[in-house]
Amino acid sequence: MHYHRIPHSSLEISALGLGTMTFGEQNSEADAHTQLDYAVSQGINLIDVAEMYPVPPRPQTQGLTETYVGNWLNKRGSREKLIIASKVSGPTRNGDSGIRPNQILDRKNIREALDASLKRLQTDYLDLYQVHWPQRTTNCFGKLGYSWNDDPLPVTLLETLEALTECQRAGKIRYIGVSNETAWGVMRYLALAEKHNLPRIVTIQNPYSLLNRSFEVGLSEISQREGVELLAYSCLAFGVLTGKYLNGEKPAGARNTLFSRFTRYSGEQSEKAVAAYVDVAKRHGLDPAQMALAFVRQQKFVASTLLGATTLAQLKTNVESLRLTLSEAALAELEAVHRTYTYPAP
Repeated sequence: MHYHRIPHSSLEISALGLGTMTFGEQNSEADAHTQLDYAVSQGINLIDVAEMYPVPPRPQTQGLTETYVGNWLNKRGSREKLIIASKVSGPTRNGDSGIRPNQILDRKNIREALDASLKRLQTDYLDLYQVHWPQRTTNCFGKLGYSWNDDPLPVTLLETLEALTECQRAGKIRYIGVSNETAWGVMRYLALAEKHNLPRIVTIQNPYSLLNRSFEVGLSEISQREGVELLAYSCLAFGVLTGKYLNGEKPAGARNTLFSRFTRYSGEQSEKAVAAYVDVAKRHGLDPAQMALAFVRQQKFVASTLLGATTLAQLKTNVESLRLTLSEAALAELEAVHRTYTYPAP
């Protein structure tokens, strides 16, 4: 395993991290502990959770992911050797039921969310605490076509940052990050931290894959020049980049088979792009999933590539991608596909 120091922090994180959003829905607690044991045995030290997990979110299962991880931490010990990252949910979207009434990113909600996460995780602190998505109306979760919105925010970014700062100074979190954020949001957080002498955000967790390279526009330069590096999620685009859904296939037990909400990477252009990427893998004798993960890992702005798997076999295959370095010839062919299908699924 390779490790990387996050700029402006003391966090040394593994090149691969373990995503956990299926724990409590598609994965039992025993499954979760098996995955955690294997990941740590392979040198993975970054475990990423969220208060709203598992996904799809439901009131009956909310928080189970953190509970499963917390029980594992309590059983395993060696908490200090791990980087545990969690997230506070922003305002509800698309009619989803919230975790708390009036779920805004103010002091009350952040404190309540953090304390509940710490209790479920059975730990006194988090190494990284992230705002799961912006409070304002903006483009995230695949939304395109920016809509001008003059509605005042119930909570400003400064108030959110001040609330997170108070949690940090209380010793409950070590560092602050954002997720599903835009270039404007990242730069605004950084400007507010500098102006008001508050802690800066140190990471951004956004989707990044062969099907969605939107991070390269704007955010990649910020990553380079400001040192806010990417924790890349959805690197296999809900498993679509494995090729298992091509030609209308619906594998039993797969996420896109079980849940109708995961359509972001399943459009006609996405399928054409995936077929082309799978052909590149075949020509070079590569596993499509490992090729897709290696592509993400080799980007200079990526601090860690988060792996999300529903079976131990999938996780093992994904971890093996660490041994793969894509050749210049393979990278050139991937770029050719990207020029044809530039943003099939933002």
